Amino acid sequence: MENKPQIEQRVKNALQQIRTYLQQDGGDIEYVDLTNAGVVMVRLKGACHGCPHANATIKDFVQRTLQEAIPEVKCVEAIG
Repeated sequence: MENKPQIEQRVKNALQQIRTYLQQDGGDIEYVDLTNAGVVMVRLKGACHGCPHANATIKDFVQRTLQEAIPEVKCVEAIG
């Protein structure tokens, strides 16, 4: 992936914005990695970790937001 450090910084900046919304509900999100294939790996924390709606939060909110801001992001996956 070209310009990976710049893309990573843009992802981290966007996640800071997303974090604000998740923290309102007692949750949080942590950046883990950006793969060369454009997959952003994140870890849900707080109330988001183990929440039955976590997958929807990742796909419908986090992934959509990141893809709108950063076209290089192909998808978002939550780990552990």
